[in-house]
Amino acid sequence: MDQEYTTILVPVDGSDESDLAFHKAVKVATTNHAHLDILNVLDTKQFVGGYGGMISGDAIYQLTQDAEKYLDGLAERAKKAGLDDVAIHIRFGNPKTVIATDFPHDHHTDLIMIGATGLNAVERVLVGSVTEYVNRTAPCDVLIVKTKTND
Repeated sequence: MDQEYTTILVPVDGSDESDLAFHKAVKVATTNHAHLDILNVLDTKQFVGGYGGMISGDAIYQLTQDAEKYLDGLAERAKKAGLDDVAIHIRFGNPKTVIATDFPHDHHTDLIMIGATGLNAVERVLVGSVTEYVNRTAPCDVLIVKTKTND
């Protein structure tokens, strides 16, 4: 039985791993004539500064603008690769829950293509991998991308 996907989510964060996932997601979405959602989650924990202070609204606005510019560039690359149905999204919150449950429920995602973790072994123990969490808890298929598009 062949699986056909109609709504694919690729979370990106600027890492090499997410770039690999993005390239494969574009290819899979093109092959399936599917909609591609490109998501960047701004972790709200990063907005708490040292000594309990908060990052200014201007800094948060700049982070959001930078994320939007980054996502616009990815969407343009997807369109140049032949994919017409692309949307970009910026969400605030915990990347684990946003990617694994919140976004897929809101957008009826049937495949999440996510890069393998960029964390080392110690960081995975202390923080936990977003990829591992998504793989365990997502309500849809999850493809963990580890290789380049032509591999």
